[in-house]
Amino acid sequence: MGTSSGTRIVLGYRQGSPFGAFSDVMLERADGDRLLLAPTRETADFISGTHVFDTVRVVPVEVSVTDDAWTVTAGPLDLRFTTGRRGPPGIALRTVPGALARRPARSALTDRPARLLLPGVRTRGSAGQGRREWYCARDLLPTRAASADCGGADLGAMAPVEPPVRFGFGSAPRNPSATRVTTTAELGPD
Repeated sequence: MGTSSGTRIVLGYRQGSPFGAFSDVMLERADGDRLLLAPTRETADFISGTHVFDTVRVVPVEVSVTDDAWTVTAGPLDLRFTTGRRGPPGIALRTVPGALARRPARSALTDRPARLLLPGVRTRGSAGQGRREWYCARDLLPTRAASADCGGADLGAMAPVEPPVRFGFGSAPRNPSATRVTTTAELGPD
């Protein structure tokens, strides 16, 4: 999601990964400064080896989800948001089987349509350290309301993700949303 202060926020709520379940937050401030908040050195090193940040901080990252209400505390960030009802895109995305979502060929087929329908969004690309990534969206819920505070400063009202974030090869959808994504990463030679 974006905020009226110009800060854009991407929450990673990872229920399954090689590191187990964990959450992280990527922020890009209006001045372009990119910050990663990750719960362990291991997750911070992996994420910052895949995406680009100006600052990486290892801090407790806590996420609580009750129905459509999300509460996130990550170091200096306090974020609360609610999601709305699933629309036609979310309904269509929920039909993608998990086995198909993990196949890079599917991301290759959906990359061009995703770029056309959601400017800035890409489903495949090159990441840091020779890594490649593929994304497959499997659900989409609009974000109805949000409040965010970082380091004691109110980040303002919820706003579009504008300009697109620059952590990696693609951005988040322009309209604030909660998107369930299957991510496949191919590690580089190192």
